[in-house]
Amino acid sequence: MVNFKNMKYILVVLLFIPQLMLGQQKKFIQQLQERIKHIIDTTGGNIGVGVQGMDFKSGFIINGNHEYPMMSVFKFPLAFAILDKVDKGELKLSDKFHMPKASLDTNTWSPMVKDFPNQDLDVTLADLLTYAVSKSDNNACDFLYTKVAGGPVAVNQYLHHAGVKDISIVYTEGEMEKDWALQYKNWCKPAGAIKLLQLLYNQQLLSKTSNDFLIQIMRELPDWGKRITVLLPPTAELIHKTGASGVNKEGIMAAFNDIGIITLPNGQHLAIAVFVSDFKAPQQRGINVIAAISKEIWDYYASNP
Repeated sequence: MVNFKNMKYILVVLLFIPQLMLGQQKKFIQQLQERIKHIIDTTGGNIGVGVQGMDFKSGFIINGNHEYPMMSVFKFPLAFAILDKVDKGELKLSDKFHMPKASLDTNTWSPMVKDFPNQDLDVTLADLLTYAVSKSDNNACDFLYTKVAGGPVAVNQYLHHAGVKDISIVYTEGEMEKDWALQYKNWCKPAGAIKLLQLLYNQQLLSKTSNDFLIQIMRELPDWGKRITVLLPPTAELIHKTGASGVNKEGIMAAFNDIGIITLPNGQHLAIAVFVSDFKAPQQRGINVIAAISKEIWDYYASNP
């Protein structure tokens, strides 16, 4: 004989299990945020964090209203704008551009100039993008901004039209190097960084070929660019873009950042954006805080698939 009372009890329990699990998940996420906030409080400066599952629903923002100077992170959205022109047939990755020796800044960060010193350069668009994104080359970046993309304002308009509102791009690397205050005009909020990463992951702006190319050059950052993955397992896969400012006379770094998409042990993907601004140098403190925050995020999501 069917015991309807027991069946009713079982049905009630089954109905409430998802709510109980959701409540438990929220509790664990809150605990994760508290651990991250503790790291932030013991570091000083302005620190913003964005986390979002790319193929699952979970995420949060900490200190999301501040406008964080991007520095070289702005080379990532530049690549979006350039590759959009490729997809429209206005450019080809094989196109070559002439860069006179006199136009190249030898006093800025430029692996391209170190690879080809004291000479005029003829560089393909693919190589310019690779130098700008993978090696964070300032000469390649500024050439792309001023000679190919139509200027920082054009890239900014492209991003806003694409739905990335929490970002502002006004100046080139060369302009920022001349005036410390200008780097604060090139800012991004954590939500803006997460939006950019979502557009990349979901291939919403570019063709598959262009999107794959951008992912490739974001995967090829050298070891000196390690921040998010410093404390993670060596097998952790990441595509990302970093950014860092210089140090002013007071020993303050305006920016030390890393944004990217990491692959979790279960194969799912998680976007992480950490902006560290106006903190006491040296740079290693920035590396340590990004690494510590990312480790907390990884430990939670790797054990809670």
